[in-house]
Amino acid sequence: MRLGVVDVGSNTVHLLVVDAHRGAQPLPATSHKRELRLSEHVSTEGLIDAAGEQALVRFITECLAVAEDQGVEEVMAFATSAIREAPNGEEVLARVRAQTGVALEVLSGEDEARLTFLAARRWFGWSSGTLLVVDIGGGSLELAAGMDEEPDAAVSLPLGAGRLTRDLLPGNPPGADVVRAARREIRLRLAGAVRPLTKAGPPDRAVGTSKTMRSLARALGAAPSSDGPYAVRQLERTELTLLVGRLADMTAAERAQLPGISPGRSRQLLAGALVAEAALDLLGVDRLEICPWALREGVILSRLDALR
Repeated sequence: MRLGVVDVGSNTVHLLVVDAHRGAQPLPATSHKRELRLSEHVSTEGLIDAAGEQALVRFITECLAVAEDQGVEEVMAFATSAIREAPNGEEVLARVRAQTGVALEVLSGEDEARLTFLAARRWFGWSSGTLLVVDIGGGSLELAAGMDEEPDAAVSLPLGAGRLTRDLLPGNPPGADVVRAARREIRLRLAGAVRPLTKAGPPDRAVGTSKTMRSLARALGAAPSSDGPYAVRQLERTELTLLVGRLADMTAAERAQLPGISPGRSRQLLAGALVAEAALDLLGVDRLEICPWALREGVILSRLDALR
């Protein structure tokens, strides 16, 4: 069957169309995405503003047209932290449904961690043993660990790259004192939440997923996306620490000159690097292997598992 998944994230809204059936690897057919940056369309009270809501409605309408053109049999749509945490999130969801017919499912942070873990487990397989998954999004950080397809521990924290850039890293570039204070705050929040993961024991394989992780690995010389999903891409903690120092002194425009870094992502790259470095350090991990599958694939796999 041909499935479409609309992922409404804090940075990007993304339609992924795949050909899939139970027991088989989902094969991407087409992709349609746009950086709407819903996390930046918020008032001082955290409300999603009218411009953000209208942009979301327009783009979901576009996604439905693409899905129809591609012969999609079923469209699944979900939203993450940007809508989950907005005080007017329910009203936005209701208006999106009224205007597009799409009922967005709001995933909890734990669900995000659990589904991303499922995707990583299926990609790397049982031979990976105890798996640790680190996923940095625009609004939140998800961590999960375990030996099975369902993680033994799943944690979600409001430590997304877009959120932290907005809240903790003003300036272009931010000053050394600002970066130091942000680093301290990130580690303070993270240190209090990693115990469930460390109790699962040392991982046999540590994995990073999603765009921020891919961007950091690419900036450090990992293979470009044109080399395909099977190219081995890694993120080393020692190299990441050096990259943090470089990024802190660069403007967003200068970061956009790094390999694989788009202008739209460049401002958030420092925050993402600080979170990734802190996670590796506090979890005692020297290296992450980048997984090409993440939350969208986890949603697809979960749906396929439910088919009879």
